[in-house]
Amino acid sequence: MGRSVQLAIKTTREMRVVHINRSDARGGASLAASRIVQAQRGIGIDAKLLVGEKLTKAEWVVSIADSPVKKLQLTANFLRDLAAFYPHERNRLERFAFSPALAGFDLSRHPLVREADIIHLHWFNQGFMSVKGLAKIFSLGKPVVWTLHDMWSFTGGCHYSGECESYTIKCGNCPKIIDPAKKDISFTQHKRKKKIYKHAPLSIVTCSKWLGSLAKESSLLRKHPVSSIPNPIDTELYSPCSRSEARERLNIPDDKKIILFGAANVADPRKGMPLLLHALRKMAKGRHASNIRLVIFGKIPANIEEELPFPSHLMHYINDPKVLADLYNSADLFVLPSLEDNLPNTVMEALACGTPVAAFRIGGVPEMVAHGICGYLATPGSAEGLAEGMEHLLFNPDAEDYRRRSREKVRSNFAPELVARRYQELYLSLHEGKMIENA
Repeated sequence: MGRSVQLAIKTTREMRVVHINRSDARGGASLAASRIVQAQRGIGIDAKLLVGEKLTKAEWVVSIADSPVKKLQLTANFLRDLAAFYPHERNRLERFAFSPALAGFDLSRHPLVREADIIHLHWFNQGFMSVKGLAKIFSLGKPVVWTLHDMWSFTGGCHYSGECESYTIKCGNCPKIIDPAKKDISFTQHKRKKKIYKHAPLSIVTCSKWLGSLAKESSLLRKHPVSSIPNPIDTELYSPCSRSEARERLNIPDDKKIILFGAANVADPRKGMPLLLHALRKMAKGRHASNIRLVIFGKIPANIEEELPFPSHLMHYINDPKVLADLYNSADLFVLPSLEDNLPNTVMEALACGTPVAAFRIGGVPEMVAHGICGYLATPGSAEGLAEGMEHLLFNPDAEDYRRRSREKVRSNFAPELVARRYQELYLSLHEGKMIENA
């Protein structure tokens, strides 16, 4: 080990890092934040995670809502934000596509934040921290790293902008709300962010190069350093095992081809369920239809079975990561029909278990799924292309090669120590008053 690396390890071990995220386990950003903290602690960095909602028993996770009064306040903040957006929402399904960030805790007063050498932000909407609270974090003058899990940081409030590119100039006339206007709520939030970002000691990290390119184009973040570091995954927990044994544990038939689909909320418009249904109906007309079964996990609409063209197993929300690993191992492929996504944990988890992925060529997905190597990437929005991809992966004679290469992709790029070392370099550069920007 060289002297510079030894110095980096010594220095970062002396640093105290506080990560901030609304939860430690609910949702993709929460899982990613927890995995980053675990990876950093694994190489000796003194990292802790400050949350509003603590769902695990990890000793390095600290909840600000540590009393009945504060838990009530977190709920009240969340409801206040919902009430603020309610007059502007287009429909119920898109209620959480936009965050006003008007209510939240003043985290700048928390002991972990006060004692930290570096403050590391993640996803803190839905009543945990407001834009005003973010300004107070910046006012401390400490180096702030912000890992982006969506686009909210550089838009007027939406988490994914779709076809809208107003964030590159200034927001207003927002297509995500029912009452767009020149100076609507997106214009107001964009203006507030611009003011507090101007002199903020802020370093941006994106988990995908795709999101990084958008951040660099945005009017809010283009003057701040942006680097891309992928999320890590526990390659020991999510690893290949006997498919037959995994299916037996889950009571899934061992003589069928299994398509796996899952999301925190299957009905979220961004997750592309209508396109998946279209693709499945096309496959149901093919010669292999009788040999296919579908497994779905996550928050599932009550009447979904009526729309599915194949016999299906509905697993609902999975809390146990070991059961989730079994699900991935039981499948012949994982399908991601999302039209907007960053670096989905589900894709990484599937690949880590050796399960190839069929998806659209969108967002950060091509950085994970190499077409023809560990999965199949269809033209965005093409249900026919997605169906072709699933057929290809299910009945390809090189299926075992796909499984092996899927696992290799994760171990080579997303292993915890690899990711933690990159954050270590970033922290060291900030500690020395310098910046390292990764293209």
